[in-house]
Amino acid sequence: MIDLQDVEFHYDRGNFRIRVPRFEVERGEVAAVIGPSGSGKTTLLHLVAGIVVPQSGHVRVDGQDVGGMGDAERRAFRIARMGLVFQEFELLEYLSVLDNALLPYRITPALQLDRQVVERARAIAGDVGIGDKLGRPVRRLSHGEKQRVAICRALVPDPAILLADEPTGNLDPTTKERVIDLLLAHARKHDTTVLTVTHDHGLLDRFDRVVDVAEFHAAAQPESAS
Repeated sequence: MIDLQDVEFHYDRGNFRIRVPRFEVERGEVAAVIGPSGSGKTTLLHLVAGIVVPQSGHVRVDGQDVGGMGDAERRAFRIARMGLVFQEFELLEYLSVLDNALLPYRITPALQLDRQVVERARAIAGDVGIGDKLGRPVRRLSHGEKQRVAICRALVPDPAILLADEPTGNLDPTTKERVIDLLLAHARKHDTTVLTVTHDHGLLDRFDRVVDVAEFHAAAQPESAS
């Protein structure tokens, strides 16, 4: 499902560089990515998502050469095939919780919005503990509540691939367990491939595999990647 070969990437500024000779994640596999801040964990997710493209090598996702696509094609592929949970959430503050959860359906014709989708969004919001806030503008939510909106948005389209950057980082212990249970149950049910960055080593035994970015011989500045 995810296949990186001979990938090299660096930012224009700073001395960050990541080299990935070979990295594969099988369909339906649930993998965690670990490493210190600045080591390239987020960059690895961004390479898979096509948010950045390598200077050399190949990034293939679901059989498609993501690195060979143009900007618009990568964006359409990402929206249609992937669910993303960003560190900074990337929510639209003026929209409601429900409208943010349904946002992927508003920006691509590849996803068709119907009553069943809306009901699924409501159900997932209830599962992560924000079902009573669907009509509330996101700007009026706490940081942890915003994180749960981002998770809900990522899960609603039933993506083939879920890329999550610290999806439980702002949650209390009880909610964290609830959310990780939801993510993994969703993955098992829908055969979703999951790649999750986490600093929480207490969660690692929940994953099929743990990947340490140190194996890619990355060297980074903290402000360039996380």
